[in-house]
Amino acid sequence: MTSRARVALVVPVRDASSAKSRLEAPGSMVSAAQREQLAAAIALDTVQAARAATRVGELVVVGGLREGIPGVTLIDDPGRGLVAAVEAGLAAVDPDLTSARAVLLGDVPALAPHDLDAALELGLAVATPGRAFVADAAGSGTTLVIAAPGEAHALRFGADSARLHREAGYQELAIASGSPLRRDVDTVDDLLELARLHDAGELTLGSRTRAALDNLA
Repeated sequence: MTSRARVALVVPVRDASSAKSRLEAPGSMVSAAQREQLAAAIALDTVQAARAATRVGELVVVGGLREGIPGVTLIDDPGRGLVAAVEAGLAAVDPDLTSARAVLLGDVPALAPHDLDAALELGLAVATPGRAFVADAAGSGTTLVIAAPGEAHALRFGADSARLHREAGYQELAIASGSPLRRDVDTVDDLLELARLHDAGELTLGSRTRAALDNLA
């Protein structure tokens, strides 16, 4: 990948009113209003970090953000699930597959721009021609997929997506286990672990997520 090459990026964002339902699971002590606040904060911090990444060119968010971010194109979620939302975003950024195209899930609130830049650069180096992905910290999920120019995605988001993406021809990137890019949020325990790592100085949570956690406490 040359120093000027950029990647078209799609970030699916579920509406905060229904996003991250597991944060409100019985026993979690998180109310519906608090869950909505957390979901919105997580998405905004993720998108803002992605927009600041130098390797990201066009950035399309599918779904709703509660705040506008300059340089981000918003399109409506077609409402047929995550894969359909991502496919709508991919069609919007480059229907002719002339650019490298990536998909970042919108729930990595400790992401720093340089983390994404490094993964995109590595991904295109190993995926040309082809596809690459980044697994979550547990190793079973997926946070990022990348397709080289001219290569169509074969999306496998959902349960056990890391294995399914691997079987679909995506090469797993050797991203450090502690990378914020691998730290997605599904449960309160995920958030508490991120807060612990933030307090220990091992990563930096996005400001909105940190504020939402402070309000929760």
